[in-house]
Amino acid sequence: MENPNSYCTYVKNLDENNLHRIYHDTEYGFIVTNDNELFGRLILEINQAGLSWTTILKKKENFRSSFSNFHIHKVANYDEKDIQRLLNDSEIIRNKLKINAIIFNAKKIQIIQKRCGSFYNWLKKKCT
Repeated sequence: MENPNSYCTYVKNLDENNLHRIYHDTEYGFIVTNDNELFGRLILEINQAGLSWTTILKKKENFRSSFSNFHIHKVANYDEKDIQRLLNDSEIIRNKLKINAIIFNAKKIQIIQKRCGSFYNWLKKKCT
């Protein structure tokens, strides 16, 4: 990826290996149309509530592997065994309410996909 010509105040003085700088340069503000990746962003946001974004960025790849590569249909089918596995996973945020919210949202996104063709379409208000 090309280096941007300018940076926002927040990241312009950060080292190029800083997690926030990497996120800024490769993900933040970039259009995401893949439903599973959008769901992944939702997972990160759900887990960020009450915590620092740095904590979430450090655990991002752990979330990806622990939540079936952010695959909506797999997560929607998680059962009590999966919830226990996640609650025992020290590499992610082990909060039962957040884990349940992720599974609940995966099920709701499946409904949206059936009605709108994709989660992305719904987010872009191409479907109500």
